[in-house]
Amino acid sequence: MSSVEVRELTAGYGGAPVLEDLDLTVPSGSLAAVLGPSGSGKTTLLRILAGFLRPSVGTITFGDRLMAGAGPGHPHAFVPPEKRRLGIVPQEGALFPHLDVTANVGFGLPRDLRGRSERIDTVLEMVGMREYAHARPHDLSGGQQQRVALARALAPEPELVLLDEPFTALDAGLRERLRAEVRELLVELGTTAILITHDQEEALSTADLVAVMRDGQIVQTGTPAEIYGTPADLGVARFVGDVVELRGHMRGDVVTCPLGDVVVQPGSAAGDGEVVVVLRPEQLRASPADQDSATGVVREASYYGHDSMLRVELPDGSVIPVRIPGGERAPRPGDAVTVSVNGYGRTFPADSR
Repeated sequence: MSSVEVRELTAGYGGAPVLEDLDLTVPSGSLAAVLGPSGSGKTTLLRILAGFLRPSVGTITFGDRLMAGAGPGHPHAFVPPEKRRLGIVPQEGALFPHLDVTANVGFGLPRDLRGRSERIDTVLEMVGMREYAHARPHDLSGGQQQRVALARALAPEPELVLLDEPFTALDAGLRERLRAEVRELLVELGTTAILITHDQEEALSTADLVAVMRDGQIVQTGTPAEIYGTPADLGVARFVGDVVELRGHMRGDVVTCPLGDVVVQPGSAAGDGEVVVVLRPEQLRASPADQDSATGVVREASYYGHDSMLRVELPDGSVIPVRIPGGERAPRPGDAVTVSVNGYGRTFPADSR
């Protein structure tokens, strides 16, 4: 399988660039997620990688093969999509309705390929769809159609698989189950894959590597734990999960804020003075208190089964989220509570956006 290297990439559709000076490295055999909101440039990056769009500047390399190069100092090279040895799993399967499962999976394989039928059987077995070989797409559920789309992408033994938000149209339970199955299969095969998604939970739970996109650039790349636990800026912190965001005064490695003194994550201090301190809701503990010793008052409690989310109003009027594990009794709206902090905070400059 091939690594993917994107260097100094600028691209667009004739007007202002959609992607500008973008860099991305995906090691061979890893599953990377490109995570970003709508309009961040994810789809444009996918089109560049697939060969559907030429870059204005920069290079795209799969392993030691140059796929595209443009701009000063770069060779003007371009490999068309059909010669890139990649597979694409689009949203909602995009299967040919007039072809059965076997024909859909074999569509990208040469008809004179030796062992063609055996290869189709093999990939259908991989995705658990061999018994549906002669079914038509309209006879399949959404999850089954996505399995067939994955089999079609894997059939030519690609060096790279691109997954374009392939689970978006599925219901929550099926989505979680299918993405776990897809990850397990890709890891087993050792296939390099890039998942394009706007779903933070999907990116963090599925990928080995997460690249966060914003305004046409990669603003942070790291493991899921690094992206969630040590976000590069306040924008990343807000995007990849729920945040408790408070103004405070930094002195040394401690921030004094409406929750009291919070110790800052080593190496993350923004300098003495006014700062924004960020915590995650699961770092907070809410315990019953009398009015005199209370940190705040519960204004709302939402029950989700595996946990509950409280909205606690602090004396300064700010309202913060506090996550309560499902096995614990959650305070009710109107209850006075003391909120304590478990673990470190992370600080950013007071003028961060």
